[in-house]
Amino acid sequence: MIPEILAGPVRKLTEGLTWKKILCIVLGAAITTFGIYNIHQQVGITEVGIMGLMLLLHHWFGLSPALLTPLLDALCYLLAFKCLGGQFLKISVLSTGSVALFYKLWEQFPNMLPNLSRWPLLAALAGGAVGGIGGGVMGRQGGCAGGAPPRALTISRVTHWRLSRAYLFTDLTVLALSLTYIPVGRIACSLVTVTLSSFLIDRIQTAALPRRAAEAE
Repeated sequence: MIPEILAGPVRKLTEGLTWKKILCIVLGAAITTFGIYNIHQQVGITEVGIMGLMLLLHHWFGLSPALLTPLLDALCYLLAFKCLGGQFLKISVLSTGSVALFYKLWEQFPNMLPNLSRWPLLAALAGGAVGGIGGGVMGRQGGCAGGAPPRALTISRVTHWRLSRAYLFTDLTVLALSLTYIPVGRIACSLVTVTLSSFLIDRIQTAALPRRAAEAE
């Protein structure tokens, strides 16, 4: 009797979620958090958006990113609830949970990559590459880390700005706040990280798989 009662809600909850989609989102979260923990946080190069705000709060208040990620993302999803569909919310919850769990996992270990503090540009390129690959793998399945889409959608709707302008406003705000603990030179490196990661995310999200490319022809 109980399994039959639960069958409907469970089916509705998992509708649209395939094992491939789930595994890709989890893998992307693992890659992204690995880079943030072992490169960004160790070297002092920040991210933008919620990820950058997470690093800012971690620095000044010592709060664990594993705790901050779901809290900050939940605020973004709550504010943008009317702008988002149920499917996006399901995938976003999965993405947020995966990011929080993997960050908690990495925190149990010492840094697994060499400290690149003496070479901030190299750290920025490495961090951008890892973050871009992880974000692209998640984004290809509709997932995201850091509540970026709902945050930008909310600002765009309230201010009637273009979506690109809403992204730029929040990113520059986080970078400006990050000047309270990161030197200007490192902020410049953060711009390198953001540019490279954005480029890779876009390339991975829009890249056609061999089979799909053949079908398109």
